[in-house]
Amino acid sequence: MDERALQKDIDRQISTTHRRFVKAMDGRVPTMSLETKERYFAVLSTLVGKLETPEKPMREVMQEMMSEAATLILQELQGS
Repeated sequence: MDERALQKDIDRQISTTHRRFVKAMDGRVPTMSLETKERYFAVLSTLVGKLETPEKPMREVMQEMMSEAATLILQELQGS
């Protein structure tokens, strides 16, 4: 597979996975506790805000998200 075909295939897989993600979360959100919804929304809205800055490289977005989301993820894992 040449590089252009590989890129097109990966783009297609990303789009498919995005749709699966939305469908999966649409099924989970109604059953989440208010606290879980608040933590999820905080992480999600922060991520989207960073992604909306086109000049910010994805590597930087992911590095920032790892540090900013770590506390919220640990809270969720601990069930607080």
